[in-house]
Amino acid sequence: MTETGGGEEKLAEVAAWRDSKLFSASERVALEYAERVTYTDRKVDDSFFAELKRHFTEAQIVELTFAVALENFRSKFNPTLGVEAQGFCVIPAKR
Repeated sequence: MTETGGGEEKLAEVAAWRDSKLFSASERVALEYAERVTYTDRKVDDSFFAELKRHFTEAQIVELTFAVALENFRSKFNPTLGVEAQGFCVIPAKR
């Protein structure tokens, strides 16, 4: 994942990534992958995995999968135990 730039502007639009013009093709594939891994009604089929491999190496796919799985774990674990946000990632308000 070599694309950079956009910072807070991209962060503000991540929830609407499909409609945003700020995300590269690789970023869009990564975001769709994250959704497919996260939502139980979506699957990573062979066709999508082939698309993923056009943008990322196998090592990058493993790292991306780990990051998505870790955040999914945190989204269930932290609220259950009352672990609140530490303020490291403040999502800016939409303009």
